[in-house]
Amino acid sequence: MTSAAALFSSLLLTTGGALITSSSAFHLPTTAATILRRRSPAILSSSNQRQQRSSSSSSSFALQQYPIDISENAPRDTLTVTDWAINYGIQLSDTFQLSTTAQQQGDNTAMMTEDVCITTNQNIPPETPFLSIPSNLILTGFKSRQELGHETYGAEHQVLSLSDHQTFYLFLKILREYELGTQSPWYYWLNSLPRYYSNGASMTDFCFGCLPPYAAGLALAEKTRYKQFVEVLDKISFLSLEKNEGDNGSSSHYEEVTKWAFNVVFTRCMELPGGDCCIVPMVDYLNHGSDANVDITYDDEGNCYVYSTRDVMAGEPLVFPYGDSSNPSNLMARYGFLDESSPGTFCKYVIENPTFEMFNLGYPNSMLFYNDGSISNEVWDVLLYELLKVSPQEQQYFYQAHIAGDEGTKASYHDQYFAETFQSIQSHVNYILNELDELGMGLETQIAQGQDAKRHPRLPLIMRHNEFVKFTFDSVRQNLDNMIA
Repeated sequence: MTSAAALFSSLLLTTGGALITSSSAFHLPTTAATILRRRSPAILSSSNQRQQRSSSSSSSFALQQYPIDISENAPRDTLTVTDWAINYGIQLSDTFQLSTTAQQQGDNTAMMTEDVCITTNQNIPPETPFLSIPSNLILTGFKSRQELGHETYGAEHQVLSLSDHQTFYLFLKILREYELGTQSPWYYWLNSLPRYYSNGASMTDFCFGCLPPYAAGLALAEKTRYKQFVEVLDKISFLSLEKNEGDNGSSSHYEEVTKWAFNVVFTRCMELPGGDCCIVPMVDYLNHGSDANVDITYDDEGNCYVYSTRDVMAGEPLVFPYGDSSNPSNLMARYGFLDESSPGTFCKYVIENPTFEMFNLGYPNSMLFYNDGSISNEVWDVLLYELLKVSPQEQQYFYQAHIAGDEGTKASYHDQYFAETFQSIQSHVNYILNELDELGMGLETQIAQGQDAKRHPRLPLIMRHNEFVKFTFDSVRQNLDNMIA
């Protein structure tokens, strides 16, 4: 046990959290327990054993004998994953629990999914140790490349051409473990993961047509990235799955599996300090929240630890931010949920080929419209800088004032060009609201014609997203109207 791991264990005991180990609280159902007892944790660190396997024979055997049903309405096995975690060396506080909430997708009563998250079963103070995950259980892009890099022989150029090739190796790793079935040490974790996703990679052309341009572009980018991964995968002799079309032109099993693996990676992976990416089993059950109540750290050996950062009440989900909460459209495109707790949203003003100066002025992350109708200073700064491009010298004077922190000079420019900047913002707001109104009318027509949530289960999420954006932009328009009243 490393010093950091030993310290974590001692903290669990001194803070009143009993350490749950593989020798306690292990109560898998009989068949599952039998299978798990066959699996030694040593398999996780034995790369030689993994390389000596015949991937074709073991993959086909696993697929026939122990398939994971990844169809969208398939149930998740979240009952055994905690015992699996304990058996493979994950340390849990005795306040740890997985909470499950059933969710209906739109009006389709046949499409029920589960939202599973980590909660605490009693009040815990700040700096309480909650989870410890050994490094050999953590999936990383680097380790996946070490293990599976030989599988990409002949296609290295295509793999490296991907902007996020580290996640591609994680994608390969998930596919490999899926095909191994219960021969995979990660089988019970994989079988506990979601099947249904509402992110951009899972959306249809109908979905893209229901979103305003900025959000549609983000969602379509996720779909494009999935297609790029599959194009590279097709050049690799990797899967035993056959690439056949399903019945009546439906999605093939190949497409279902590759899309599921892609979604597992891109909804559950995190960046590591050194630039690598990783998926940490059990930590991946932490929900998104802009007001984080936990901290995730790693020691020099790559072990992962989760501590509380503030008082957490019994039953409260443990959360950390998946991304910038001020851009709910981006979170929806990547993860498939809407963060309605955000006080505002990106103003949706998109600049083609933005310059370095624009990024310094706050584009795009700080260009916010707030729910109360207020507008961030960065919106005014960036749009004024755009307007001043007709006078490069004035544009540079304004930019240099910004860099120097000369608020007086900046204010004088804003006063001088207020009418032009105001009109630019007003025109943009009216354009987005007009787009949303047209989309709303189009959706009403589609629903009247039977294109409802039973056929398009992601439609309710898209409509909530559009309503959230519309409410914010309506508030901003009212604020603008008050400025000239």
